[in-house]
Amino acid sequence: MATAGGGSVADPGSRSLLRLLSFCVLLAGLCRGNSVERKIYISLNKTAPCVRLLNATHQIGCQSSVSGDTGILHVVEKERDLQWVLTDGPNPPYVVLLEGELFTRNLMEKLKGTTSRIAGLAVSLAKPRPASGSSPSVQCPNDGFGIYSNSYGPEFAHCREIPWNPLGDGLAYEDFSFPIFLLEDENETKVIKQCYRDHNLSPNGSAPTFPLCAMQLFSHMHAVISTVTCMRRSSIQSTFSINPEIVCDPLSDYNVWSMLKPINISGALEPDDRVVVAATRLDSRSFFWNVAPGAESAVASFVTQLAAAEALQKAPDVLTLPRNVMFVFFQGETFDYIGSSRMVYDMEKGKFPVQLENIDSFVELGQVALRNSLELWMHTDPMSQKNESVHNQVEALLSTLEKSGAGVPAVVLRRPNQSQPLPPSSLQRFLRARNISGVVLADHSAVFHNHYYQSIYDTAENINVSYPEWQSPEEDLNFVTDTAKVTRLLYGFLVRANNSWFQSILRQDLRSYLGDGPLQHYIAVSSPTNTTYVVQYALANLTGQVVDLPREQCQDPSKVPSENKDLYEYAWVQGPLNSNETDRLPRCVRSTARLARALSPAFELRQWGSTEYSTWTESRWKDIRARIFLVASRELEFITLMVGFGILVFSLVVTYCINAKADVLFITPREPGAVSY
Repeated sequence: MATAGGGSVADPGSRSLLRLLSFCVLLAGLCRGNSVERKIYISLNKTAPCVRLLNATHQIGCQSSVSGDTGILHVVEKERDLQWVLTDGPNPPYVVLLEGELFTRNLMEKLKGTTSRIAGLAVSLAKPRPASGSSPSVQCPNDGFGIYSNSYGPEFAHCREIPWNPLGDGLAYEDFSFPIFLLEDENETKVIKQCYRDHNLSPNGSAPTFPLCAMQLFSHMHAVISTVTCMRRSSIQSTFSINPEIVCDPLSDYNVWSMLKPINISGALEPDDRVVVAATRLDSRSFFWNVAPGAESAVASFVTQLAAAEALQKAPDVLTLPRNVMFVFFQGETFDYIGSSRMVYDMEKGKFPVQLENIDSFVELGQVALRNSLELWMHTDPMSQKNESVHNQVEALLSTLEKSGAGVPAVVLRRPNQSQPLPPSSLQRFLRARNISGVVLADHSAVFHNHYYQSIYDTAENINVSYPEWQSPEEDLNFVTDTAKVTRLLYGFLVRANNSWFQSILRQDLRSYLGDGPLQHYIAVSSPTNTTYVVQYALANLTGQVVDLPREQCQDPSKVPSENKDLYEYAWVQGPLNSNETDRLPRCVRSTARLARALSPAFELRQWGSTEYSTWTESRWKDIRARIFLVASRELEFITLMVGFGILVFSLVVTYCINAKADVLFITPREPGAVSY
């Protein structure tokens, strides 16, 4: 633009155009950032981390640093391969890819002692599973939270007489300062190993040349020390901060329960009303977060109870039985009896329609997969039977079970030595509160037969559930296996949850809870979990009735004079496919299947250091992921940094010079004079 004095300045329009071009270049770079990242990194999408859990006294699990931990990848296929990582390798720290069968306490102790050379660990699934067994749990599950203690049955306390899980090495209850991930996808494991062979494997044991294949693991945990510490910090944040940062959450979910004959849940049973409790557990765990197949430790038991509930409900004279039956599926029993201790607490406080004094007897299904034989052992508590009345009631219960079992020739009921204690069981929490006659049915007379207790290998294979390879998923769903005739339940919980039957029994808004693989039975902190919902609706489907109510009335039965929501639970489910298999036929199911809170009383009482109740919490986190990439030598990285810094300085100098001489470099030509024609 010409000035009044005839001079010229840099055109503002030119400067604006320069800034606009610069912004466009930066914007284009940002848009291409993801593509560049994908060219550098290979993300691992099928992994399961080890996360941090806490109780009243300490922390267990794993975590990475805030920005993730990176190390040169080294594959350990034999224990001697570990020497390179521990001492010989010239480029620490290392991320170890460990073959599944080597993932033992002894080897992990070696890694734990050399944390300066270990950045993390990736564990591949062992195929076939370890033949000798694998249990990262402890030998005395739920020690200190059952009935036996140094003051009550001291000879049985701390599993002194029987270490119920002899293969347990306690690995899942250790604390590790580096991240540990499970590689769940075999194809991803192959990609990682190929990267290692291409870049990190050198002949004759010499040091490999750069670039090297590296792995980065992100799993930083917010909570530390113990539940007492993390809950106190979360409480302070909630009290004084507008945007509180919660660092841990209690492990919690819901118990599933139903009555053989409906009861009014708005009140309490009369003292003379007698109830037989049929109980089992829903949950399991493993070393890795949300990988809890629990085939033998949980699924075989609660599937058996679902089948028993269906059979009893369909008995012709069920309404004439002298005692009602309450079916209970406890959640969180793996973590010091969360579900059963909460139900006992609610019964004592009058917050549950059934009271402790209403319980006539207690029958619990422990591990009942019957893999090795067809013998079921009836475990009882020797301490409570010192009371003659309780002893007589227990004897009557055992005799009744033996008579009932006589009609099932395939299964033999046996009594272990009466001086033997109860195995870990929910019954122990009820016996702490009241002497009742109870029995735990299990397929083991003493130590567990399950060699994969609380392990990633406690899968369908562990209880001999298999299907012909040539069958379709729908054919597998209805295939009667050699293990049991409750085939659809076993298939849904252990093989493929997203099947036509599970779809038909759930509400439409719960469809996303069904994955293509098996359900995992970890209690977690977001509830109800997949397992809880599916068990509730399976129980409703097996024991309830389809009633002729439209959707609106099914969702609000109070508008229907003939229905009573205090007696029944109503659910509008998707229903089966029509004859053309194009649409579903939704329907209203009425049952007594309900949910009851499974949150440890310790958190309601704010007794985070309790030794009476479970205090397990799970740490929160922001980012969990894993990826591999090629890393250059430190020398090249330093040179690259210096060159980049030099380019930056040069760019700043050039930019400054151009800006200083802008009035010379960007001159607008004079406007031409008037043109005449």
